[in-house]
Amino acid sequence: MKLAAMGVLIISAALLIFIVMKKRLGWGWISLFGTHLVLAALALYVVNFSGLISGVHVPLNPVTIGTVTILGLPGVIMLMGLKITLF
Repeated sequence: MKLAAMGVLIISAALLIFIVMKKRLGWGWISLFGTHLVLAALALYVVNFSGLISGVHVPLNPVTIGTVTILGLPGVIMLMGLKITLF
């Protein structure tokens, strides 16, 4: 099973690199995505350890970082609201 998953990962990565090179997107979008990823993790870190809202701890995992990467600051607010209302 691990071998099949590794095969799918390698094929997916190869196809992604092929598409990037064929469309001539360049590598600029990777630096932009990386910047958004770092800022998302920093925003979640500030929320968790600033103490602005006591009792709210949003975990740093791929789902929360991805949400904040895509949605930005409203994503942080959404995650905090979900944490307060659901848990």
